[in-house]
Amino acid sequence: MIRTANRLHTVEEYYFSKKLREVRGLMAQGKPIINMGIGSPDLAPSKEIIEAVQNAVWEEGAHQYQSYQGLPELREAMASFYKQRFNVTVEPVNEILPLMGSKEGIMHISMAFLNEGDAVLVPNPGYPTYTSVTKLVGAEVKYYGLTEEGGWFPDIRTLEQMELSKVKIMWVGYPHMPTGATATKTQYKELVDFAKKNDILIVNDNPYSFVLNDHPESIMEVEGAKEVALELNSLSKTFNMAGWRVGMVLGNAEHINAVLKVKSNMDSGMFYGIQKGAIAALNSGQEWFDSLKEVYSKRRNLIFQLADKLNCTYDTNAVGMFVWAKLPAEIESAEEFIDKVLYEKDIFITPGTIFGSNGEGYIRFSLCVTEEKIQEAISRF
Repeated sequence: MIRTANRLHTVEEYYFSKKLREVRGLMAQGKPIINMGIGSPDLAPSKEIIEAVQNAVWEEGAHQYQSYQGLPELREAMASFYKQRFNVTVEPVNEILPLMGSKEGIMHISMAFLNEGDAVLVPNPGYPTYTSVTKLVGAEVKYYGLTEEGGWFPDIRTLEQMELSKVKIMWVGYPHMPTGATATKTQYKELVDFAKKNDILIVNDNPYSFVLNDHPESIMEVEGAKEVALELNSLSKTFNMAGWRVGMVLGNAEHINAVLKVKSNMDSGMFYGIQKGAIAALNSGQEWFDSLKEVYSKRRNLIFQLADKLNCTYDTNAVGMFVWAKLPAEIESAEEFIDKVLYEKDIFITPGTIFGSNGEGYIRFSLCVTEEKIQEAISRF
């Protein structure tokens, strides 16, 4: 028997990979499951985006291998998007790298900067992939706690008291997943100053910038951020292109080149047509963002009603495509609660514990569900 690599013993199968198998099994039995678990947009990209892809497939060279750095016009569109939406100036030639989704960027960045034995600051609660990728590359996970009382933002004084000598990377993500908390420019500056003081690379994961968020922010707006920070962004949520796998990483040329060294050994470039669709997406007008806000606002108001039915509390000012809700005090286990709802009401909700121990006592609703389905879920209670 051929043994698997030791690194596989450090991680488990992704929660949604396992749980959605269970959910699909229930659906196969005829159960009328309403899936409020995962943040996979159910809406379509714009007509202009789809037409751009359709037209591109007939262009000469469209089906050949593409550049590891993406089309020059794609990088230029990404740079223009950041200038227009965040007032951030980046050089499209060497300060932006298109990615096949920002999730792959987490692995690329980790492989580019971490050696075995290095340490990584990971938020609790936070995106589980930060932990699993850190373990896969042989680095040490050092969790830093986020709390509702602290606005789900790290306490810099507490961080300063930690053993930081081996820390190379700190993962942050605002708007925060799963809570929907946002960060201000002042808070971003605190992170940049902390990173400079301790020689740490801050990576801000920013895919929810434009979902129910009237004031998108980027860590790159802080003066000097490029010296110590990278930012990931994605077209998945903003333009309903999750399955297309288009993301980007921004930073100084030295950091981007390090990521490119890894990426160029792991893929053979993004499909030409998808790049053309991404360019069309990035050139979308304000009406696109307004229409997205209208749909998600209606859905969120209904999710609030559902949360009320479950006697949960929530922050109406949170942003992004989820509602993070606090369970009543008498409920001891979020996972037991969601299983009870799944098997008694045929509704799948995400338990907060999959994002870390500080997620106990919370559940997360996805807004990627039609108004009719949410109304149906409310009626089941």
